[in-house]
Amino acid sequence: MYAIIESGGKQHRVTAGDRVKLERLGVEEGAEVSFKPLLVVDGESVWTAAEAGSYRVSGKVLGEGKFRKVLVFHKKRRKQYKKIYGHRQPFTQVEILAIGKD
Repeated sequence: MYAIIESGGKQHRVTAGDRVKLERLGVEEGAEVSFKPLLVVDGESVWTAAEAGSYRVSGKVLGEGKFRKVLVFHKKRRKQYKKIYGHRQPFTQVEILAIGKD
């Protein structure tokens, strides 16, 4: 059984036992979180968001961190102008405990 969840504007395919890095949730380490699935697939059965209303994906927060640095480079030709800066997006690592009904 797997589910598609949405967090931080991105969709993730998860199964029980997976560890996923989501956009920063701002929740303490060790806290329980739950997500409403957009899609639930169980063998041959498929439930969409409207049909999977009674399903929940529960997880446990393992910690927070930052993704690798993304370098941004700006340059204007023939003007001796160049600028480099970086960005590290924060994330929250979550372990998916179960996919089940409420």
